Amino acid sequence: MSRPLPGEYPSYYEDYIQQTAGCNNLKELVTTFSHSIIQFFSGIPKEKENFIYAPGKWTPKDILQHIIDTERIMAYRMLTFARSDNKNLPGFDEQWYAERAIANNRSLKNLLDEFIALRQSTDYFLQSLPEPTLSLSGTANNYPLTVNAIGFIIFGHLLHHQRVLEEKYLQ
Repeated sequence: MSRPLPGEYPSYYEDYIQQTAGCNNLKELVTTFSHSIIQFFSGIPKEKENFIYAPGKWTPKDILQHIIDTERIMAYRMLTFARSDNKNLPGFDEQWYAERAIANNRSLKNLLDEFIALRQSTDYFLQSLPEPTLSLSGTANNYPLTVNAIGFIIFGHLLHHQRVLEEKYLQ
């Protein structure tokens, strides 16, 4: 299945979809980005793990925890829709989650270990999905989403935060 089209996802995910430009399907996303994303996050220097570039911003550990939480939620949405479970899944408030995650009480290594395990799990799930399943859809936060679009959103979200870290934290 090719890239998701508008209407397969809420417009507020458009930036994440655009982050994946150049990849035409989920298998290509997994092949292109899975290893490099893990390498990037594994390369965050110890002296930067608690850095905040401005008041009220997250540390790299907060960002990594946010990525973990978001990918876990998105993977659940993908699983639900791939199994044709037509519940309207709730949205989530990323700031509320971040305030309760207390990522800065964890080591960067511990967060990375969880991130790597979750990435591998999500990739195995994505690769297991038969092509027709990718077009299945459901509703999350009162908006329609396809399984395919969620896969692209997961990778676009990762790439978005990688770019933010490169520009604001690791310069």
